[in-house]
Amino acid sequence: MRKTAAAALLPLALILTAASPPELTRWRAEASHVTIIRDDWGIAHVRGKTDADAVFGMIYAQVEDDFPRIEANYLTNLGRTAEADGEKAIWQDLRARLYVSDNELKVDYARSPLAMQRLMDAWADGLNYFLATHPNVHPRALTRFEPWMALSFTEGSIGGDIERIDLDQLKAFYSSSPRFLGEGDHAQHGGGAPPSRLRRATSPANAGEDAVDPEHQASNGIAIAPKITANGKALLLINPHTSWYFRSEQQVASDEGLNVYGASTWGQFFIYQGFNRHAGWMHTSSGVDNVDEFAEKVQRHGDGYCYWYGATCRPLGARPITIRYRTADGHMASHSFTALVTHRGPIVRSDGKRWIAFAMMNKPIEALQQSFLSTKARDLKSFMHIAEFKANSSNNTVFADDLGEVAYLHPQFVPRRDNRFDYSKSVDGSDPAADWHGLHAISELPNTIDPPNGWIQNTNTWPYRAAGKYSPDPAKFPRYMDLLRDNFRELHALRLLEGSRGWTLEKLQAAAYDSYQPGFAALIPMLVRAYDVSQGDGRRLELAGPIETLRTWNYRWGTDSVAQSLAIYWGEELIRTLKPPSGEDRNLYMNRIGRDTSAGQKLDALSSAVGQLARDFGGRCRGARSTASSASRRPSPRSLATTRRAFRCPSLRPDTGRSLRSKCACPRPRGVSTAITATASSRWWSSASAFGPVPSPRVAKAGTRNRRTSTMRRSATRQAICAPSISMRIS
Repeated sequence: MRKTAAAALLPLALILTAASPPELTRWRAEASHVTIIRDDWGIAHVRGKTDADAVFGMIYAQVEDDFPRIEANYLTNLGRTAEADGEKAIWQDLRARLYVSDNELKVDYARSPLAMQRLMDAWADGLNYFLATHPNVHPRALTRFEPWMALSFTEGSIGGDIERIDLDQLKAFYSSSPRFLGEGDHAQHGGGAPPSRLRRATSPANAGEDAVDPEHQASNGIAIAPKITANGKALLLINPHTSWYFRSEQQVASDEGLNVYGASTWGQFFIYQGFNRHAGWMHTSSGVDNVDEFAEKVQRHGDGYCYWYGATCRPLGARPITIRYRTADGHMASHSFTALVTHRGPIVRSDGKRWIAFAMMNKPIEALQQSFLSTKARDLKSFMHIAEFKANSSNNTVFADDLGEVAYLHPQFVPRRDNRFDYSKSVDGSDPAADWHGLHAISELPNTIDPPNGWIQNTNTWPYRAAGKYSPDPAKFPRYMDLLRDNFRELHALRLLEGSRGWTLEKLQAAAYDSYQPGFAALIPMLVRAYDVSQGDGRRLELAGPIETLRTWNYRWGTDSVAQSLAIYWGEELIRTLKPPSGEDRNLYMNRIGRDTSAGQKLDALSSAVGQLARDFGGRCRGARSTASSASRRPSPRSLATTRRAFRCPSLRPDTGRSLRSKCACPRPRGVSTAITATASSRWWSSASAFGPVPSPRVAKAGTRNRRTSTMRRSATRQAICAPSISMRIS
């Protein structure tokens, strides 16, 4: 292996003292087949003779950049975080271990196709090789990686399905012996307050807490067909929003046809979203309902329990689990549990009368194959063929290829269910009709392929407006296909796309940063009307200046926009006034925020916003002049982290001043044809990249490996501040 300088990895005999001779021989042989070149921005360009060699180099490069995050991801997914973090992490580990164990993963590895085993072997070898050659890196718990561990973490999106199991309720159930439930101790199905059925990183806050998630985890994708582009080539916008430093950025290639560039979640050996020589794909988190809860009617049965299924009381299975954890003095201790299991999945909580079984996708072999093989798809046909694994449970996909095909693809893991039941709530587990009945065929999903209008979009919304009027009809699909609706980002995308033609790379780039904000265009007029009819209200004089500023606003953000700052603060306060219930998805409560708040509440929120602006920035903030004087001052963390995502356009929120510009000025990678624009307040960068063979990056001179590695890490960290938004021409 060569990283900048080939000599960097050669003197291994004196370093690999802990490795057995067979491992040393194998690792050195694998390393000799791999080249890693870092460009001037620290991005790794990896090449190997085989796909396995490329995986070896890919994970080695990731470890160079951020081993702690890789270890943390596998501690989470293996259910071993408590070995590093102590007893506080036991319940998180128990949740993971409801589905994984070392022995089960080993069996899955043995059942995997030989080609996938080779990739997993190379993955583990690359990790262990790095640890053996870098004694200054100290793992917290995982001192050795085994190939089967890769099967614990097979899907790269933010927040897996398992995170919908509420840890507090899991703890409440398994902290003490389960209470005996007699035949009379059962509830009507749908009782209780189950956790959210939608993919959300956090819930809206209750009173006294911020009501908007401070992390930016919304994503946006647009695919444009050749029929409406200026040069007859397809275009694809990839704009994923994740939490800080969530993914690595790499190019990975082999002599076996692998050549892919994009984002990989730390520790995984596939590009989660990006492009190869022929096709590009991006993901948005889906609102599909494919995780269900079954309220089980349980009773004593001998020394154990059984649960009613039709006329039969089936024995509850027992799954012994031992969680090791680090004590305060650094020693190891353990807690043992017996998890209870139905044919649908484990018991995860009680609603007070029935025990709740949790059902989700558990197909690690298929999921890993689909994730990796998709990166080698040459066109939509081959991408769809790989999708037949039906192991994508959470990602909408926006796709384009160099044949000119564009598509919106719904997640492929969708259980077939009886549409009479409301699966957004717990359903009656004693009724066999409520069970899953296999999976839907891909042809039965609300996909949109090559629509006549020539464009596809998705912004974490339902699939029924993906192509405007050419989208699937929701009346033709069961309601569990998607629980979301529109959001303001979708309205903005539709406004830009409908009736459009003559798209170029530059036009798509500009559209991604269009400053119009449909959310405020819908909500501000309601506020102005509330003010206009508030005759006799003592706040009229106080609010006259702010209202006039908002009344004449064009709903576009700008670095010097007084109205923008005022609207953001007002929107934050209005969401807190609404107090959406825990678990309600953002799309749903943002669609009702104007309708379900009174005129008085809207004015109260504005009054509070004006006061908060004065406290944050100083001055009385009574009108345009006082607000403008503070507009260039550094905003509070609260204003940077909240309402802007809920209201803004697909890719933008307002610039917030020069003091932040230098902290999020994402560099332009030389060697890849790009045109990058970064806004000071955005956490992402946007690049326009020619779709096709990636040009060779600038190669650093040899003999600088130690200093260069340090520089690369700093560059990579700086790069990670801004999650990528890539517009590409597909030629």
